Amino acid sequence: MKIGVLTGGGDCPGLNAVIRAITRKAVDVNGDTVLGFYDAWDGVLEQRYIELNTSVVRGLLPRGGTILGTRRGSPFDTSDGVDRVKKTFADLKLDALVVIGGNGSLTVASMLHEQYGLPVIGVPKTIDNDVVGTDATFGFQTAVQIATDAIDRLHTTAESHDRVMVVEVMGRDAGWIALQAGIAGGATAILVPEVPFDIEAVSQIVQRRHSRGRYASVVVVAEGARPKPGTLVLPARKLDRYGHEQLGDIAHVIAPEISARTGFESRVVQLGHIQRGGTPTSYDRVLSTRFGLAAVDAVHDKAFGDMVVLKCGAIERVSMSVTSGQTRTIDLALLDDVAATFFG
Repeated sequence: MKIGVLTGGGDCPGLNAVIRAITRKAVDVNGDTVLGFYDAWDGVLEQRYIELNTSVVRGLLPRGGTILGTRRGSPFDTSDGVDRVKKTFADLKLDALVVIGGNGSLTVASMLHEQYGLPVIGVPKTIDNDVVGTDATFGFQTAVQIATDAIDRLHTTAESHDRVMVVEVMGRDAGWIALQAGIAGGATAILVPEVPFDIEAVSQIVQRRHSRGRYASVVVVAEGARPKPGTLVLPARKLDRYGHEQLGDIAHVIAPEISARTGFESRVVQLGHIQRGGTPTSYDRVLSTRFGLAAVDAVHDKAFGDMVVLKCGAIERVSMSVTSGQTRTIDLALLDDVAATFFG
């Protein structure tokens, strides 16, 4: 078979490991041909690709990013985009296309299959861990570990200077990174998009901590966190070319508000793209490899329209349509339990 592969959306630790696993299984085991398209859907539209083989993917397992490059956008952004995708399938005689991406990329892939019958298989990835249908996405554990390491380091400087550190992590619509890194790092409070926060309540938590002789606080906030209506005014945010709010300023609003209410010096630490770069953890390398191998099996089984997922430790398949336009949110019961026990 001739199989195409693309990586879409934001970069993510483990992408190269998936590419490697797909190539090794398809080429070395099944005798397939694998074409890697450059720059996500742009490469498909423009027929820019590389033939992948063992020598090309050698050494990719621990390497972050993606050798194929990645961009946002889709064939639906232009009037002739879908026709150009169909032409690429026909010109290159593709039997299938494996789309490695998050909610946006998988939604596009699902639409191409459901509406146009294209033979597409999905592999879920995102450091945000917010893809519906799978228990986990690769890249998430790496991001959590990076954030946890940063929080551990910030505790010592906060204690030395009697400061409040407001640590902003990624998470537009779901607070998985903030929740798990916050728990692992012993955060004073965790603010997530799923639960609007009250800045006064957060400030009181900080004050109570200091009143007990703990002269340091670390507040972990997801970039998409929102205040309760009427409690705090956020500055107007610009929109990107896809209509999404440009996030990354919430910590700069929260920190001075905490200082004003508590009298404690507050500092902002934004981890930003550090969470997405660099070497994937061992867990993400293994999960990426399992997903890549399973994607090739799905192609040969002609399970088009499905994506490979992790369910209770096993690799399974579900329809990509389950994640279209959806967001997998955090376990609110866990957040409530942690808050009741540690944020008092």
